[in-house]
Amino acid sequence: MTGKPEFITVDGAPIALRYRAGSKAQGITWLGGYRSDMLGTKAETLDQWAAANDHEFLRLDYSGHGESGGDFNEGCISRWLNESLTVHHQYNKNPQILVGSSMGAWITLRMTQELIKQGKGPAGIILIAPAPDFTARLIEPNLSEEYKKSLIEKGYFEEPSEYSPNPFIYTRKLIEDGRQNLVLTDIIETGCPVHILQGMKDEDVPYSHALLLTEHLPVDNVTLTLVRDGDHRLSRPQDLDLLTRSLDMMIAQINN
Repeated sequence: MTGKPEFITVDGAPIALRYRAGSKAQGITWLGGYRSDMLGTKAETLDQWAAANDHEFLRLDYSGHGESGGDFNEGCISRWLNESLTVHHQYNKNPQILVGSSMGAWITLRMTQELIKQGKGPAGIILIAPAPDFTARLIEPNLSEEYKKSLIEKGYFEEPSEYSPNPFIYTRKLIEDGRQNLVLTDIIETGCPVHILQGMKDEDVPYSHALLLTEHLPVDNVTLTLVRDGDHRLSRPQDLDLLTRSLDMMIAQINN
């Protein structure tokens, strides 16, 4: 059973995290999606895998998410990126394989860019149903006049969620800040292998978006796995098995 989280304060918000030490050469860092938390099925599966294989494992809830404090409506990519980097620098001891899901894949790619600037790029990257630049490429082009009006007048709009009785809230701050964090504008240098797992029945992030992402990554170290009957969550037993097998393959690739 998952124990209680630790907390560190970043920009005034208490950020909840769970850290597992390990002796192996690479650690694993989990970066979750929009409105998700670190106790989801995929994160728990990775924690069990890390415990069984003696790998360091770090996960956190962004401000306004899960067990962390802070106002969700004050969140944006820049803020959640800074929280992720702060937690990473304070806890991780080893080179990391960054595992990002949905929006967490966007934060993973931005985190990679920042870590490379510091000369400490990741050892590997796994992206699940990646949604980089989703505000600019998936939300803004499809905004109805009603949603545009709500953004102007209220500073946000609400959209029904199939995952929760509460609607998804998208703020003007999130959308405007997203434009400052775009990654699908040029080649994304990662300096490490990248594995992408994408469901072809994903109704939230179409698999064409994953294909677009591969066009912006160096060709020689990218593996794209399309799951024909997979949805956005990729949380079925066979999907979780694919995730851990991908992790095993990446570690073998790194250490070969």
